[in-house]
Amino acid sequence: MWDALKTQYKRVKDRRFETMLDAARAADFAASAGDMRLDYAKTNIDADTRAALFALLEETSVAEKRAAMFSGQAINETEGRAVLHTALRNLDGGPVVVDGVDVMPDVLATLARMESFANDIRDGRFQGQGGPITDVVNIGIGGSDLGPAMAVSALSPYHNGPRCHFVSNVDPADIADVLRTCDPQTTLIIVASKTFTTIETMTNARTAYDWMSAEVTSPAAQFAALSTAADKTAAFGITAERVFGFEDWVGGRYSMWGPIGLSLMIAIGPDAFRAFLRGGQVMDVHFQSAEWHENLPVILACVGIWHNQICGYATRAVLPYDNNLNRLPAYLQQLEMESNGKGVAMDGQALAYHSGPVVWGEPGTNGQHAFYQLIHQGTRVIPTEFLVAARGHEDDLHHQHQLLVANCLAQSEALMKGRTHDEARAKIADKFDGAELERQAAHRVFSGNRPSITLSYPQLTPFVLGQIIALYEHRVFVEGIVLGINSYDQWGVELGKELATALQPVVEGKASVDDKDGSTASLVAFLQSHGL
Repeated sequence: MWDALKTQYKRVKDRRFETMLDAARAADFAASAGDMRLDYAKTNIDADTRAALFALLEETSVAEKRAAMFSGQAINETEGRAVLHTALRNLDGGPVVVDGVDVMPDVLATLARMESFANDIRDGRFQGQGGPITDVVNIGIGGSDLGPAMAVSALSPYHNGPRCHFVSNVDPADIADVLRTCDPQTTLIIVASKTFTTIETMTNARTAYDWMSAEVTSPAAQFAALSTAADKTAAFGITAERVFGFEDWVGGRYSMWGPIGLSLMIAIGPDAFRAFLRGGQVMDVHFQSAEWHENLPVILACVGIWHNQICGYATRAVLPYDNNLNRLPAYLQQLEMESNGKGVAMDGQALAYHSGPVVWGEPGTNGQHAFYQLIHQGTRVIPTEFLVAARGHEDDLHHQHQLLVANCLAQSEALMKGRTHDEARAKIADKFDGAELERQAAHRVFSGNRPSITLSYPQLTPFVLGQIIALYEHRVFVEGIVLGINSYDQWGVELGKELATALQPVVEGKASVDDKDGSTASLVAFLQSHGL
């Protein structure tokens, strides 16, 4: 089927897809899940191409493997684990069995414990030495940071609890910048590390502990842990009622639906957090039940495979015209690039094609005055994914939101239509003539025919955010299955960790650089000569 798709691409690669875009295509190349609508009409995918992509799903047994994931089978084959972040948002509590045991009672019990703790903080029953908690600092890295940080920012209109801050970088500037805005006597520190050994997280946790110790008699009493390492959290001084664990079938970048989302729950409240979970669950049901041509995660994955593996477009820009989603591109960078940034198939053989694309982006309209120049007139085609809401949360500024939406829709239209040399010449014919007119017109030509999709929804609510995140999670799953890779391990992050551990005593001057390469040795020497 890969060969058939390559043949399809040769057939259509020079076609102007604008010429296909009538009302019938606009309806046919769109799909909905509830009030969420995905438009992919502004791509060069036609009915034959779509049929070939759907045939690829059948060839790679996506439906069967989807069922295996939801049923608790160990689809993470390199680590022998189930992949069941979906269980964390299974609010109806239907059985989910792993190794013969229904995991839902423990999932729901942990959710109830989180809700009780969050309410105690929000209502002032849990206090710091100086009174009610005013600030919550989540210390984590990777999925233990990117998910909740993104979601807390996205749902800022729903904040009615303590202020939430996030620290991830081992660079001391990160934690110093956050802690200087907080009062240690009214701050809760959440340490998010499944093993309670992650070096960046634990280094920052000890820094926070020392900071709090200067003014708080029992600093550990103002710490909570999101971890399964009960012995290590106890040794740190955190009592069991403030430790929230999760199983190894929840990967870090998929974990904010459970205890890693505690900071979000504290910020927006348990009811809004449940709405977030419900949105994810609704997308789960849609993903399992909708036919391919109506299935948002499937369509999103097929568009991604077409653009990356078939058309050869190596990057993907995510452009939310929703400022509260300012961290979504960074979140999706990890979700997609850590999941599908692999070089071998499940059988250990090298892939015969490229794996996941480079994912990047920024909110509109800021990007329009930065990198959109490259998207419109650069030599490489960059597929774009726009997200936009019908309404913002600032009702008195709705006219300004309408301007935002107009910009979003105009960008996708401009990417598709472009501007010919004749059109460019006509716009400046009153200013230039002759050879200079031709030269100036050339700078104003837009090739167009650059693909985009648009995901639209009524308003960014907790429920809708849950839908969006689950949508992208399932897109990653489908793309991974089609590519024949394991989307749920991340061995690529390990080597750097190992080498950093070995380099630390060298950097500290406690070990020799003799066994290091010349470049690394010279860099260490330079930095040490300047005060390292």
